[in-house]
Amino acid sequence: MAEGSAAVPSTELLEWPKKDKRRFLHAVYRVGDLDRTIKFYTECFGMKLLRKRDIPEEKYSNAFLGFGPEESHFVVELTYNYGVTSYDIGTGFGHFAIATPDVYKMVEDIRAKGGDITREPGPVKGGTSVIAFVKDPDGYIFELIQRASTPEPLCQVMLRVGDLDRSVKFYEKALGMKLVKKVDRPEYKYSIAMMGYAEEHETIVLELTYNYGVTEYTKGNAYAQVAISTEDVYKSGEVVEHVIQELGGKVTRKPGPIPGINTKITSFLDPDGWKTVLVDNEDFLKELK
Repeated sequence: MAEGSAAVPSTELLEWPKKDKRRFLHAVYRVGDLDRTIKFYTECFGMKLLRKRDIPEEKYSNAFLGFGPEESHFVVELTYNYGVTSYDIGTGFGHFAIATPDVYKMVEDIRAKGGDITREPGPVKGGTSVIAFVKDPDGYIFELIQRASTPEPLCQVMLRVGDLDRSVKFYEKALGMKLVKKVDRPEYKYSIAMMGYAEEHETIVLELTYNYGVTEYTKGNAYAQVAISTEDVYKSGEVVEHVIQELGGKVTRKPGPIPGINTKITSFLDPDGWKTVLVDNEDFLKELK
């Protein structure tokens, strides 16, 4: 089919992402020593090891950790590739965030266990929110955010983008997310947009950061993707294809089952090259059982 002659999608199809039951499932990234990271996340952050699997024929292992069961919580999926001890995080990936009732106490505990504190706890510049930053053994940054209570302690994935308005449109249209909050800080030359499926304190959000004048970042080979559930991978994939034609991006895997485990997925890159995988919700729950 010649470019520009693609069929016009129906309004019903384009509305699908907002009607679909979606939630963030996990963030996937690579680590150089699985046991070292599991120890750090469980002892310093208070995460639980939810499951671990070794796939020797593919030469990798992975572990899922979080603050609650995968059926209801956002978790991290750590991948260890046999023999690879370090990765390049790149300049585009920002941080993960953990909400905790007492940032000062958490930092004390992490320091006592030998953790690397890259920003001491205290209020944000020009605000009242208390935060701190910690670096994990592979160099991934975790922001600690003080919140009295939260149903989702693992509460942010921050990625840098080259055009904030384009990214907001992409995540709204392709993934049915809401713009939960937008902040422009001209004095510090950056803007952020929080994208998610509920309010910031209730769920995990994608924090997209635009630094004035910076349109490109290096991706490195450490951070991989986020996975999001959908009730219909095929319909969701169709919407993504239309949005990519309009705003940019690339489909990296057409909708269909993964050989061997039969979970239906589709994956794609946003206009900045950040990857998302959409996973059939029923298949995902079956996989957990």
